[in-house]
Amino acid sequence: MASDGFFEKVHEVAKLVPYGRVTSYGAIARYLGAAKSARMVGWAMNASGDKDVPAHRVVNRKGLLTGKHHFSGTNLMQQLLESEGVTIIDNQIQDFEKLFWDPMEEL
Repeated sequence: MASDGFFEKVHEVAKLVPYGRVTSYGAIARYLGAAKSARMVGWAMNASGDKDVPAHRVVNRKGLLTGKHHFSGTNLMQQLLESEGVTIIDNQIQDFEKLFWDPMEEL
């Protein structure tokens, strides 16, 4: 599959998101030079299952847990984030701007 290399790059960036911080699909796509590929980043997160990728730290551009239905268990994505100190109300990360990690600025 042609996207395998892209998925691997996405996984490598996602592994760099610090504990207790979050990034967005679009931020990873921009960092990889594929600004219009946020949806493909989402697909890469869905395919990250057993690769030790902290996919729970990747959310949409507004801080919503849009990928939560891809995690096993009803609220696993939220529980993982909350265990890192992230507050979530109605699937929305609170203080999103403060917790946002932008790979363009950090790497």
